[in-house]
Amino acid sequence: MPESMQSIQSAATASSTSDADLLAQTAMAVRAAASALRERFGDVVRYRTREELMRALAANDDAALDVLRPRLSLLRPHARFVEDELAGGALPPGEWWVLDPAEGNVNHLHALPEWAVTATLVRDNQPVLTAVHLPLTGETYTALAGAGARLDGRPLHVSQAADLGLSLVATSQARPDEDEKVVRRIGASITAMLLDALVVRTSVPATLHLLNVAAGRIDAFWQFAGARADLLPGALLVTEAGGRISDAEGRPWTPQSESFLAAAPGVHTEAVTTLSR
Repeated sequence: MPESMQSIQSAATASSTSDADLLAQTAMAVRAAASALRERFGDVVRYRTREELMRALAANDDAALDVLRPRLSLLRPHARFVEDELAGGALPPGEWWVLDPAEGNVNHLHALPEWAVTATLVRDNQPVLTAVHLPLTGETYTALAGAGARLDGRPLHVSQAADLGLSLVATSQARPDEDEKVVRRIGASITAMLLDALVVRTSVPATLHLLNVAAGRIDAFWQFAGARADLLPGALLVTEAGGRISDAEGRPWTPQSESFLAAAPGVHTEAVTTLSR
């Protein structure tokens, strides 16, 4: 078949695919990309300079993207890709794939298990669907706007926690080179939560904490600053699992917000009070 006909056929197939079918195929794509990344996982990757670190991170990203991007391009030929996974803010109109090909990349390099591959489709600045795969456990988390969140097909629900003082909460840093003001705000918020919550977890990446909020294992997660690729997958998963999303002061969250809070409804107000001190 001529290449032009193949393109027309792919476009026609993509336009007739429901979002539910698209999510299933997106999940297959992230699993395939994660498999490629898993083959690179094992020994600690040593680096002596920032340049060596950046090359190692990029090599992991490229290994996953080489599998992920062609598959997603076939699914939505007209959707564009966000090139900078650390970028934030609103996107132009239309469909965009927001990818984190190695979420928790630095953990992967250090032979730690907390890493994943994520793909989120954003349509006119609204997340439509997301798929997150954890290759070391084989788990796939998915969410479809208006249709719920699932772990390997099983519905997810946030916790029924109603007392922050009995809650397990978590936070993360958005990037290593945060502005000093953000770093100090993170430190102050951890101190506040240590006083008000039962247990506070601090680690990267954000997405894995948000998976746990959606699954009811953690009662709240917050972060200052952040990128679309860090927060959009988990935001959709938590929302579809019945959780509440806002900024740290309780206002509606958008990718332009300077803070992020995801919580079980029963502790959201208390978490906002603690973080607003």
